[in-house]
Amino acid sequence: MFKKAIVRTPGKSMVNGISTADLGRPDHELALAQHADYIEALKECGLEVTVLDADEEYPDSTFVEDVALLTRECAIITNPGADSRRGEIIAMKNILEEFYTNIEEIHEPGHVEAGDIMIVGDHFYIGLSERTNQSGADQMIEYLKKYGMSGSTVELKKVLHLKTGLAYLENNNLIASGEFLAKEDFQKFNILAIDEGELAAANCIWVNGTVIMPKGYPKARATIEAAGYKIREVDVSEYQKLDGGLSCLSLRF
Repeated sequence: MFKKAIVRTPGKSMVNGISTADLGRPDHELALAQHADYIEALKECGLEVTVLDADEEYPDSTFVEDVALLTRECAIITNPGADSRRGEIIAMKNILEEFYTNIEEIHEPGHVEAGDIMIVGDHFYIGLSERTNQSGADQMIEYLKKYGMSGSTVELKKVLHLKTGLAYLENNNLIASGEFLAKEDFQKFNILAIDEGELAAANCIWVNGTVIMPKGYPKARATIEAAGYKIREVDVSEYQKLDGGLSCLSLRF
């Protein structure tokens, strides 16, 4: 069960964020409204939400998930693969010192973005992507072992981050799409397959029994509801324009 979450208000500079989505320029005012609804959804799930001010220096800084991995024993500050995001870790480390005694850091030549990390109990699946390299994954796994946890790597071929196409919903249920449907690593789970036309719905989050998912994907919603979950939809259209989604927008712990 989660008790807390950290989010960061999107700055006006978000319109200059990294994107390969080709979905148009984000509308900052609409993004603010969507962010406020996201925060409300987290609160509805029982979380105490810390809302950080916008950081205009870093256009992608609203995607707080990428710069830290939070576990039951420690926080691990990542070293993002995107050059323009590495400065975000300084402020995040200062913030996490309020919540964690044990804080570790990924160092060069290692790069990790925590959007590439999916937590299943005490095991952490780490995607090797354009943003997370082998050195970063190796460092991450060593830190996890230090605190009694474990990790393994998964090679990505098509998606930006591991959690672009996967979401663990607890109770052995795994949302999966595209290249992950047939991956041997995940065949032990009960796979809830996302339709080819609704791939963006794979980026959803389990929060204390509720699945918060992006608005506008009726087939995915029906699949998740059929597995017995309560659904809370949030519109994240402006974040999808920046290759982002629901999991990217918060650190939950």
